[in-house]
Amino acid sequence: MSALTIFTDTDAATQVWHSTDAAEIAEKLKSKDVRFERWEADRDLGENPDSETVIKAYQHAIDRLVAEKGYQSWDVISMRADNPQKDVLRTKFLSEHTHAEDEVRFFVEGAGLFCLHLDGHIYQILCEKNDLISVPEGTAHWFDMGSAPHFTAIRIFDNQEGWIANFTGDTIADAYPRLP
Repeated sequence: MSALTIFTDTDAATQVWHSTDAAEIAEKLKSKDVRFERWEADRDLGENPDSETVIKAYQHAIDRLVAEKGYQSWDVISMRADNPQKDVLRTKFLSEHTHAEDEVRFFVEGAGLFCLHLDGHIYQILCEKNDLISVPEGTAHWFDMGSAPHFTAIRIFDNQEGWIANFTGDTIADAYPRLP
């Protein structure tokens, strides 16, 4: 179940706000210019769909975002617990960073935890199947895929180069809850 939990950036032990209601999550995040939506596929994707099948199922929604925001490219990423690079990638993504473009992800299956550092608060968004999140450019954040990752997501980019991070060097992510 999708969830939003908010902490202050000085107290990782006390929740300031929490909800599992998608409409409440979207409204709370909208106030911070973070887009959160629920999408549905227009067909059954079956078990372990390939990238082409995933893109075809959501092309209508991707096209809407491209028309609205001018995004230039998209791809599909899948991560499983048996990936030999999972620990290296998890460590990399857990370091607070920013991007010079929006970070747009749509979860086709599985889950991941986006943690945004905004205005003295930490916004932890548990994204699951059918969740779209768009983190505005320049927003300090990190991502936790858990110790046994399992997700497939569509990544949508402003540029042709794909994922480029600017690491802040702040270790704040170490203090906040993570996925198991």
